Amino acid sequence: MSKILIVEDEESIADIEKDYLELNGYEVEVCNDGTSGLAAALHEDIDMCILDIMLPGTDGFEICKQVREVKDIPIIMVSAKKEDIDKIRGLGVGADDYMTKPFSPSELVARVKAHLARYDRLVSNSKNNNNVIEIRGIKIDKTARRVFVNGEEKPFTTKEFDLLTFLAENPNHVFTKEELFKEIWDMDSIGDIATVTVHIKKIREKIELDTSKPQYIETIWGVGYRFKM
Repeated sequence: MSKILIVEDEESIADIEKDYLELNGYEVEVCNDGTSGLAAALHEDIDMCILDIMLPGTDGFEICKQVREVKDIPIIMVSAKKEDIDKIRGLGVGADDYMTKPFSPSELVARVKAHLARYDRLVSNSKNNNNVIEIRGIKIDKTARRVFVNGEEKPFTTKEFDLLTFLAENPNHVFTKEELFKEIWDMDSIGDIATVTVHIKKIREKIELDTSKPQYIETIWGVGYRFKM
């Protein structure tokens, strides 16, 4: 049974999320402030975090950042704010997904299932796959899920690693944002394909010498992206 941590200061919302997730077979822990939420996220054995942004004590951005430094588990951030800057910031500190309140509990459950199912597959595949991809100074160790650029290891979130690996395994093929979203996030009708753009930007910051003139991941205007051999 997967254990999910909800960090949400509005107790009525947290209770609804908890009830729906438990009805779908998940074990759920709730923290109503950022300080206890951060401690639980870092020190307890959990499989996923659902983080509100505006929290008493430590905010959701900081929790996400600190968790991402030590754990690869899926993280969904939620907020009543609709501004794109919050979404971009949340994804930038390592969140896998972003939901804007109000949202239906059934949509939350659908996203939780999708993220956990994909994470389980990736963990299983990494145990059975020994491949190492090496392209022009980039080394992607699929077993250890580590990335090296000219010999220096770079920290990658789960989705950043998945996206880079997929593109590197399919060089010179142009993928649309929709195709990449479906492949990496494993969802068609839910989510936001702007997530792809944010993750491409973060990957370029880690692997490109000059992000304004990318040598690895090219933008094909009006179409999508490709990994250049």
